[in-house]
Amino acid sequence: MAQQEEHRQTDRSLTMSRAMVEAIAHEMREDDAVFYMGEDVADYGGIFDSTEGLLDEFGRDRIMDVPISETAYIGAAVGAAQKGMRPIAELMFVDFFGVGMDQIYNQMAKNTYMSGGTLSVPMVLTAAVGGTYNDAAQHSQTLYGTFAHLPGMKVVVPSTAYDAKGLLHTAIRDDDPVVYLFHKRLMGIGWLPAPDGPKTGVPEEAYTIPFGRADIKREGADATVVTLGLHVHRALAAADSLADDGIDTEVIDLRTLVPLDIETIRESVAKTGRLVVVDEDYRSYGLTGEIIAGVAEAELAALDAVERVALPDVPIPYARPMEDEVIPDTDDIKAAIRRVRSDE
Repeated sequence: MAQQEEHRQTDRSLTMSRAMVEAIAHEMREDDAVFYMGEDVADYGGIFDSTEGLLDEFGRDRIMDVPISETAYIGAAVGAAQKGMRPIAELMFVDFFGVGMDQIYNQMAKNTYMSGGTLSVPMVLTAAVGGTYNDAAQHSQTLYGTFAHLPGMKVVVPSTAYDAKGLLHTAIRDDDPVVYLFHKRLMGIGWLPAPDGPKTGVPEEAYTIPFGRADIKREGADATVVTLGLHVHRALAAADSLADDGIDTEVIDLRTLVPLDIETIRESVAKTGRLVVVDEDYRSYGLTGEIIAGVAEAELAALDAVERVALPDVPIPYARPMEDEVIPDTDDIKAAIRRVRSDE
């Protein structure tokens, strides 16, 4: 269970991409079994700067550009992990998961179980997620719920540089497969400006953040907002705006979907009596319904109102006004909070 995370004091601020690179570099220095593979991750440094600078230090044997064949290189990562290596394999866009889904779900996620526990698959599958920059239906999804629905994989979604580094250290050291999903809009790259918030203080030393521990990013008494990734920052902006109207909103950053810290959510809702779940993934059969069901199953007497804010069940449009319409924004979150407060 979580209380509000007390980040260690540091004068050094990093973007989320630099924090991730720092974690990867540390783990590669400490363990020769760690290597990184993906499309455009070597000379280019990753199109979202996820590996910027690593090639110079570690060379092509450990920072590996691969052919455009997700089935081949994810399968190679699974095999390497089963033989004792600790690969990190990057899907350039999470939308491409379908090309390598057999390797992800039938091999990576299941081989420990299928082998009766005689095999471990200590690998990390990273992927860029999210829209907001007009890249259309095949390059803009989050698909959080798809991976969380399938057993055998831990699922991690950082929202700040501090969390990104700590969670990635934990992921690389884990003996089971971890899916690590980073939102493009939070990476802090020049051509895709980040909102205020994801660039945070980050200690130079290595540190881990346990999976299954949500972070209360803002404490409040009147309503609980549960979210992840980019929408942590949109929820915080909504909460700050509503504070001017006397509405005190608590914002919970899930940080991991598998394992899920449902107890922190239940404790918050027991206090506020009102729940809003915000997700950039599709509304149906997804995260919003799962969180609400998890709270309802606790039979909280204090639960007075529930709202969910999510992407409608449509392909994400290319046109900017249409994309802006379907992806939840700060005003959508504010409206949902007001609705759960409307019974007062």
